Amino acid sequence: MQNSLDKISSLLNNTNTKTSVAKSGGDFSKVLENSLSEVNKLQQNSDKAMADMATGEVKDLHQAAIAIDKAELSMKMMLEVRNKALNAYKEIARTQI
Repeated sequence: MQNSLDKISSLLNNTNTKTSVAKSGGDFSKVLENSLSEVNKLQQNSDKAMADMATGEVKDLHQAAIAIDKAELSMKMMLEVRNKALNAYKEIARTQI
C-alpha cells in the first residue's frame, strides 16, 4: 500500500509527469486503480478484524487495531486524492477559453 501511495504522491508532486510515469512503469489510471484495489483489501481486512474482535476470535488485539488504522488512513488518503481531482476538474471547467 505504501508503495502505491508513494507513486501517487510522486505523480502529484512532480512537475514533469512524463518522466514520473515512465519511472512508475504505468500511467496514472493504472496507479490509481491499483491503489483503489489496495484500499479495498485494507478495508476488507479491517472488517474481518472488527468481526474477529466482536466474536472474541482475535488473537492479537494490537494487530487488529493496526489493520483498522491502516484502513482508516488509506481511506482518508483516497478521499483527499478524490477531493484534489474534483477541485482540479472544477478549476479547469471554470477556465474560460
